[in-house]
Amino acid sequence: MIRFGVWCRYAVCAALLLISVVAGTHPGFAQTSASNMDAVLVVDVSNSMTQSDKNKVSNEAMKMFVDMTSIQKNKIGVISYTDKIEREKALLEVNSEQDKNDIKAFIDSLQKGAYTDISVGVTEAVKILDAGHDPANAPIIVLLADGNNYLNESAGGSQAQSDKRLQEAVKAAKSKGYPIYTIGLNADGQLNRTTLQQIAAETNGKFFETSTADKLPQILSEIFANHLKLKVVPIKSFTASGQIQEVPIAIPNANVMEANISIMSPKSVEVKLFDPAGKEVPIPSDQVRLSRSNAYTMIKLIKPQQGGWSLQVKGVPKEKIDINMIYNYDLQLQMEPVGKQSFQAGDVVPVKAALVTGGQKVSSLDLYKQMKGTLIVTDKTDQKTSEMPLTNTGSGFEGSFTVPASHAYELKVKAEDTSFYRETQPLLVDASASGAGTQAGQQPPAGANSDQKPFPWLLVAGSGAALLAVVAIVLYVLSVWRKANKGFAGQLAIEIVDEDTGDKSNPQYKKLSAFKGRVKLHQLLQLAPEFQETDKVIFLPGKNDTLILENRSTCRIEKAGRVLDMSHGKELKKNDRIKITLTSVNKSVFVDYIV
Repeated sequence: MIRFGVWCRYAVCAALLLISVVAGTHPGFAQTSASNMDAVLVVDVSNSMTQSDKNKVSNEAMKMFVDMTSIQKNKIGVISYTDKIEREKALLEVNSEQDKNDIKAFIDSLQKGAYTDISVGVTEAVKILDAGHDPANAPIIVLLADGNNYLNESAGGSQAQSDKRLQEAVKAAKSKGYPIYTIGLNADGQLNRTTLQQIAAETNGKFFETSTADKLPQILSEIFANHLKLKVVPIKSFTASGQIQEVPIAIPNANVMEANISIMSPKSVEVKLFDPAGKEVPIPSDQVRLSRSNAYTMIKLIKPQQGGWSLQVKGVPKEKIDINMIYNYDLQLQMEPVGKQSFQAGDVVPVKAALVTGGQKVSSLDLYKQMKGTLIVTDKTDQKTSEMPLTNTGSGFEGSFTVPASHAYELKVKAEDTSFYRETQPLLVDASASGAGTQAGQQPPAGANSDQKPFPWLLVAGSGAALLAVVAIVLYVLSVWRKANKGFAGQLAIEIVDEDTGDKSNPQYKKLSAFKGRVKLHQLLQLAPEFQETDKVIFLPGKNDTLILENRSTCRIEKAGRVLDMSHGKELKKNDRIKITLTSVNKSVFVDYIV
């Protein structure tokens, strides 16, 4: 039950919201910009890709994408498809190097299949984001394919049906803000550019094309940087001599949270790293992470010291080596709010923006020295975009925008230098007839007497009734929100037993802290198609670190050898073990609740 004081605060918030609606003003909200992502990597594993990607460099590129992510609440899922989902891993929160290794091992396990239907992969990617996307993270889908379908007509597959499913999936991705970056492999000259270009364009993603899979790591780097508003900084390209070759690495300021150094080479390289004082830094160590693959070596510096570092690289003679860097900053760019709420042509709108970290303006003035600020103006009426320079004051960016016409405009500020890029959240300046409100110079209607206005009893009564309705709605929404966002405690240990052979899988430990409100057993089983019926076996957070189990499926659930009556939810306590017998396949799932 909500305490009276808390209820009053909710009522006041509701009243303020109502007053703002009646008065024609808009409440202000803090602007945020996601620095983490929820990424779903989707790869075509049909036989047609055998020619497009002979050496499975698409797998190497996906693993590099995983290695570039920081260990701070990023989530990654993987889908491999033909004309059906071959393998998939639902969004997994990356909290450790082991989490990354698990995802990369899954990528290495992907196998080829006969047919292909691109709509299958895109549709499933949208479903995975729907099931596990964190609103605080930036969602993204990366699709690696040649864009062609090879349908199993004997099983009823048709191009018309596939096109319809794809159109629906792309429409859903667009409406939910899931950009799809498409990478077309064209080694055999059979790339279907049109399909991949349309998917990217319609979802605000980007299309990339390559005739050689060796370029995939570079493309994945660009996608990673573009989506998080970072920059790929070319460091050096050279041909290895077989001897140590020195590569300078600059850490421009103290706000660099991570520096990802990617060394692309078809052959293994030896590396050494030296800090600005000339001292060798162990690789790996607490400050330096190392990842190796068949196509790249990745070095990640964690909160590196500002200054000139040195990388020593020794490669196989005559092999080409490309070294790039992505700086991940613990910085955001924020624009100061504009006090005025209504605008008209000719108004001058002041523009100010500054870099912030942890909600506070950055105090390091050195950070701004080489930085350029630009105002981006999009005319929402004419759909035209223009840019104008802002003044770098040494502690931020300033300028102004004069409203040229009675249109609606979206304003954004971008700040950039050779290694840095940030944009503010957009600010709407609406001077259109529908959005400008009462403009200066307008007169009251003829016959109106401004000195003798009757007291608006009807408005007050209506507002009071509306206030009570709003309060009731707020309280209801709050209760629903609290229930949907209640956290879990502990983890589940899951084992799968093949009842025909008696084979048992190794226990998989699933931390429940990554979920809010509810979690389906199907999610914990990585959404594997053969376990689809477990989509209706649901866990809810209970009181005192317990779980509430609901079964809306045809599965049979046992505890201590007894079949549970699941007409109502059952409470699971610490160390409780249940057996879930599936009906669609002859397998059982054992679940242990560990706190």
